[in-house]
Amino acid sequence: METTLAQSVRGRLITAEEQELPVRAAFRYSSADPLAVHVDFPPTASLDGTAVTWTFARVLLEEGLSAPAGGGDVRLRPCGHARTIMEFHSPYGLALVEFDTPDLDRFLLRSHAVVEAGQEDVGEAVERGLSSLFDGV
Repeated sequence: METTLAQSVRGRLITAEEQELPVRAAFRYSSADPLAVHVDFPPTASLDGTAVTWTFARVLLEEGLSAPAGGGDVRLRPCGHARTIMEFHSPYGLALVEFDTPDLDRFLLRSHAVVEAGQEDVGEAVERGLSSLFDGV
């Protein structure tokens, strides 16, 4: 049985002028995709006015709460004890969003209640992906 959790988290979008604009993000986790975390941003947070979803490894979130982590499109780093910075890199530029670390930690703990770290069964997800990829071949 698939279990999905979602948690709304308040963040601060840091602009090039170093202003902090409030933004809400929805963090999602699903037992159907046990290695991934999804972060949904509303249309007001994007340059073109469309909603944006970023997907990255759950372990990246865990690592980024205590030390700089990531080397791709999503990078995290602690900012003191109470805040975490998430960097989102795209061909169009860079977005920096600051979140309260306890909110991210609470989401991570809730995701571990759905699927414990190290207990992710990716076999079914891989089968679905391969089936989708080779459908009709």
